[in-house]
Amino acid sequence: MAEGYTRVKIKIKPHADLSFLQKVREEFPDLLLMADANSAYTTEQIPLLKQIDQLNLAMIEQPFSVRDFVNHARLQKQIHTPICLDENIRSLEDAIQAYELQSAKAINLKIARVGGLTEAILIAQFCEQVGMLVWCGGMLEAGIGRAFNIALAARSEFHFPGDISATKRYFKHDIIKKDFELNNGEIEVPQGLGIGVELDQKNLQRFTIEERDIVLD
Repeated sequence: MAEGYTRVKIKIKPHADLSFLQKVREEFPDLLLMADANSAYTTEQIPLLKQIDQLNLAMIEQPFSVRDFVNHARLQKQIHTPICLDENIRSLEDAIQAYELQSAKAINLKIARVGGLTEAILIAQFCEQVGMLVWCGGMLEAGIGRAFNIALAARSEFHFPGDISATKRYFKHDIIKKDFELNNGEIEVPQGLGIGVELDQKNLQRFTIEERDIVLD
C-alpha cells in the first residue's frame, strides 16, 4: 500500500485463510481486498467460505476446480461476495457458460490462457454486454508481456484494477528499455509504436541462454 497499490490479493488455502484475511481486514478496513484460492477448496469447505463472505471482500477467486462451473454456481447463490473465475475461463464459450450458469460475477482474464488478444477482447466485450466484471490478470511477465496486459487493461471494458505490477516488484533488470512504474496506483500506457515498448538488446543478450537459426523454405 505504501508503494501505491490500490488493491491487494491474498492467496488462501485450507488452514491458511480465514484468520489471515481477518487480520488484514482489521488492520485495513477500507482496503480493496480479495482472496485467491487457486482451486484449493471443495464443497465441504462451503461453511468456511461463508465465514469468509463476512469480510467485505471484493471477490473470492477460483475456490473450486478448474472445470467446475456447477459448484461455483451453487456457492455463488449462498454468498454475497462475488466469485471470480480464473482458470475455468479459456475461451469465450467458457465465459458464456459461466454467465448462463451464474457460476461467477467476475472473470480474471489472462491473454495467454485464452489464446491471444482476439479471444481476450471478445470475452471482455461479452462481459461488458451482460454486466459481468472483467479484469486483466497477470503472472510474472517480463516487459513485453506486461505491455500487452496494460494495453488490454486500458480498454473501456475494464473497470477493476488488474494483476499488473511495477517492473521492480519482480525484476531487477527487464528486457525492455523503460521500466513500468507505479504512480498513485496507476501505470502509464506506453505510447510508442506497436505495443509501445523497446527491447533492451544488452539485457536481452545478457539473459539469453541459447540461440538458434530457423530456416524457412
